[in-house]
Amino acid sequence: MIRVQLPAHLRTLAGVKGEVMLDVQGQITQRSILDALEACYPMLRGTIRDHVTQQRRPYVRFFACEQDLSHDSPDAPLPEEVATAREPFLVIGAMAGG
Repeated sequence: MIRVQLPAHLRTLAGVKGEVMLDVQGQITQRSILDALEACYPMLRGTIRDHVTQQRRPYVRFFACEQDLSHDSPDAPLPEEVATAREPFLVIGAMAGG
């Protein structure tokens, strides 16, 4: 199982209260986690990544183990701590402005 923490607005949209637990098959990557998340919560499709290109939406960031993974390849393996559920995969809504 993989632990995923979503920002408040996406938790509300998905109808969940806290962390999401996902059963992800195969290698644990950003793509495999987001595929599993969208399969379990279809209302999130298009909110985290584009429907067509599957690229991360602007102002959405991914973190794990205190590292910004937002610009890593979506197919790069995530840290072992995420794969073993010791650490969550964080989806963060970034802010712009000054």
